[in-house]
Amino acid sequence: MWKSKARAAATPPKSAGDGAPASAWSRLSRSLTRTRRQIASGIGDLLRGQRAIDAELLEELETSLLAADVGVAATDRIVDGLKKRVSRRELTDTTALHAALAAELVAILAPVASPLVIGAERPHVVLVVGVNGVGKTTLIGKLARRLGAEGHSVLLAAGDTFRAAAVEQLAEWGARNNVPVIAQGQGADSASVIFDTLTAAKARGVDVVLADTAGRLQAKTGLMEELRKIKRVMGRHAASAPHEVLLVLDAGVGQNALSQVREFDKAVGVTSLAVTKLDGTAKGGVLVAIAANFGLPVRFVGVGEGILDLQPFDAAAFVHALLRPGD
Repeated sequence: MWKSKARAAATPPKSAGDGAPASAWSRLSRSLTRTRRQIASGIGDLLRGQRAIDAELLEELETSLLAADVGVAATDRIVDGLKKRVSRRELTDTTALHAALAAELVAILAPVASPLVIGAERPHVVLVVGVNGVGKTTLIGKLARRLGAEGHSVLLAAGDTFRAAAVEQLAEWGARNNVPVIAQGQGADSASVIFDTLTAAKARGVDVVLADTAGRLQAKTGLMEELRKIKRVMGRHAASAPHEVLLVLDAGVGQNALSQVREFDKAVGVTSLAVTKLDGTAKGGVLVAIAANFGLPVRFVGVGEGILDLQPFDAAAFVHALLRPGD
């Protein structure tokens, strides 16, 4: 079974004819260059299959995974799995070890690779949360474009009423994507803005509401209580709202992302994740740590600044880009 997974992880996505999948693959591969180099450093020729498999190599691999912020729990699981394969004489050279490493990573990541599904209830409400600077507003803009291209009508709630220019930024995304935005200006009550948006969405028969929120440090209890208030107000409008609480994480913060997941989940019940800024960090392995520790669905990864650089998370493509030799 692991062999088939390894083959899938070792093969880059093929173009469907118009070049779009291959282009998406290229963007993902480029975004993971720093993390890929971090993993490759210290394990010599593993990715080219030119080293003997021994305890020293596995120890170097363990160190490299930890340096890429794969985390202790996930790294232990990966290395233990490889040691068992070695003891069973399944790995005769480092080419086989590379494939087995890919299989171990896919086994952790595949269960959390889950696309965003818009349910039958209208409007389908997505509450987007996260700390300052992770790119929530930008993600909302890119996601609005993607949903519109899929045929969904979208309404944006400018709930980040505290950050300077946040409302204007979301309005720009709305104009760019021809998506309406409900806003009350900087300093307005965020819960009120979002409630008005839900009311408007219901009256207009809108498919999806994407609600922006102010960035919150997970340790600030007062700010987290404000987020709880927003969720309660949503629930008064429709008992099932929000249908999704999407936590946006910046890959560059490394293991601190685990603390963010815990605190936001405690406050508002996180249901899914998006991991951004993979292109700017050598700590992209934190996505593996998050998957191993929480098992929450990962909807999207951000691989660049472009409007097309928000991609649905694909475990096999991610692992191939992470381990691809040649940099």
